[in-house]
Amino acid sequence: MFDFIRTHQRLMQLILLVLILPSFVLIGVSGYSTYVSGDHDLVKVGDSNITLQEFDQARRRQLEQAQGMAQGDFDPSALENPFVRSALLESLIDRRVQIDVATEQRFSVSDNALREAIASLPQLQEDGQFSLARYDQLLSSIGLTTRDFEQSQRAELAIGRVLDPVIQSASIPNVVLEGLRTALTEERDVRLALYQAADYRKDVRVSDEDAQAWYEQNKESLSLPEQVGIQYLLLNEQAAMGNLPAIDEQALRDYYDQNKSRYVQPARVNVSHIQVSVPPGADEEQRRAAQAKAEKLAAEAKADPAGFADLAKAQSEDAGTSGGGGTLGWITKGSWPAEVEEVVFALSSQEVSPAVPGPGGYHVFIANEVQPEQGESFEQARSKVELEVRRQLGAERFADMATQLTGLVYDNPSSLQPAADALGLALKTATGVTRDGLLPADQVEGDAASASDDAAVLDDPRLRRAVFMPQSYTEKRNTGIVEISPDTMIVARIDAVTPAQVPPFERVEKTVKDQLLQERAAKAAKEAGEKALAAFQRPDASEAGLGDVQTISRIDTHGLIKPVLDAAFNISADTALPAYTGVDLPQGYVVIRLDAVKPGNPDDDRLAGLGDQLAQSWGMAEQRAVLQALRTQAQVKLLPEAQKAIDGDLESE
Repeated sequence: MFDFIRTHQRLMQLILLVLILPSFVLIGVSGYSTYVSGDHDLVKVGDSNITLQEFDQARRRQLEQAQGMAQGDFDPSALENPFVRSALLESLIDRRVQIDVATEQRFSVSDNALREAIASLPQLQEDGQFSLARYDQLLSSIGLTTRDFEQSQRAELAIGRVLDPVIQSASIPNVVLEGLRTALTEERDVRLALYQAADYRKDVRVSDEDAQAWYEQNKESLSLPEQVGIQYLLLNEQAAMGNLPAIDEQALRDYYDQNKSRYVQPARVNVSHIQVSVPPGADEEQRRAAQAKAEKLAAEAKADPAGFADLAKAQSEDAGTSGGGGTLGWITKGSWPAEVEEVVFALSSQEVSPAVPGPGGYHVFIANEVQPEQGESFEQARSKVELEVRRQLGAERFADMATQLTGLVYDNPSSLQPAADALGLALKTATGVTRDGLLPADQVEGDAASASDDAAVLDDPRLRRAVFMPQSYTEKRNTGIVEISPDTMIVARIDAVTPAQVPPFERVEKTVKDQLLQERAAKAAKEAGEKALAAFQRPDASEAGLGDVQTISRIDTHGLIKPVLDAAFNISADTALPAYTGVDLPQGYVVIRLDAVKPGNPDDDRLAGLGDQLAQSWGMAEQRAVLQALRTQAQVKLLPEAQKAIDGDLESE
């Protein structure tokens, strides 16, 4: 057979052509390659396509970047929604359009421009200057050669030439800028009267019938997301120390003796000295002369201890301490030669020592202050010692338990009970765990996770991500060990799944009544506010109820929230003053009285960068418009498979 093929190659090529050609005729070259690779075209951009494989690669890069920025504490489900997938696909389209334009127009970047761009990268600079060492280090860390990196940068700069000039050339006319400065700094004197909903709650009544009717009309607003109940084992320091055996008394004493410095401050002496130096290689005669001088100085110091500092300044040959009166400060045993310490620690306060041989010559010491050993005896420190020993034992046990827990969870994937029994851990339960967090306790039945002492751990996104992983969710298998912190680990298993639902009235009755109370109190506040507004607008109106005058501007709001600020500035400056308006808010009603409109300072320092900010915003708007025109020119077309990819119903094989 193979001999026939080898000897009739041209005939076999013809046969293969006859067999393959109909495939291309029926589904096209692109369709054939898609059929073979399992890939799908999502978007047509000019003469090229964006494929599902490219889209999935971009999604993986997006996830890696998000996890890197969050240092691993990122829930991938945050990216699993149509909005995020659609935005990512749009960004791929925009980039493809720019690449095609840069290629078609043959945009290029000179070597000088490339060098300047690389040298200006902040991560390659040291003290404001380009650092070749950092450059080499960066390339080594990401596994790129200089050639590859520079090619990639050259390509990015070329692509940037498509739209960068648009944003760089944007500018704001001076007349527009000055008008904005005037508007932003214009000042208005206002007085407010507040009618808060909370003040009207006491007068509102909500019957059971009212609550039931509201519930029937607003059920969907009370809908709860899908939730799960879990069993879990929590391993932390407390659990590891829970069943430690009693500690032998002698072991506690041994630990105290080994760490005595932590409980007892040893005796110490604050000393000064006078030094008579003996040069290196000195003969016996020189040594005797130095000793004699030191003994004479010791006698003088003993005769007048109060003058020791002056004597040290005049006679000590230790240049480092003589200027300070020979002060050496506090010393403890073990820091000096034993023969010197023996003399020094025998001194009483203000007692002067005889001449003592030591490092560098002969020394005369005075004890400025003496502190005996002080601190806690073993009996006094026993509780601290025991706690420290227990913690050390607990840390060792924690490590052992963590290793065992990992093995037990793996060996018994469908139950946590064996691990609980083997390690003596409490098998706990919690309800109301959703993909996005923990439901309030009043919205769930059973042991609400949000009301648990372990709520912070149960609400950790890493645990929730593990609980809702496909294998854990669909097969109700144990999650892997989730390390919350170095001394806290948790493993969980779904015990029950409660689909998204509207809770029964009995469970949400209090919530409904609170909502109705708030709505009716807000309505009462609004009615009172509108009545007051009408009264204020009468010529003979009293000003009672209005607050003090506040001078506000759009850049100095005095803490006013945006709806109130907007209402104050929506009153025409040409209106006869005082003028009134009102604002209805969820928390109540605000009456605003405008007393004066005054020009501000358009040269306010807070507006120093306004021109640049507006130019940048305007440039970005122009950039988006140019990009949209380029997309139209490239005849961008979303193919049917694109929506499936956005909805998450299409995956590459």
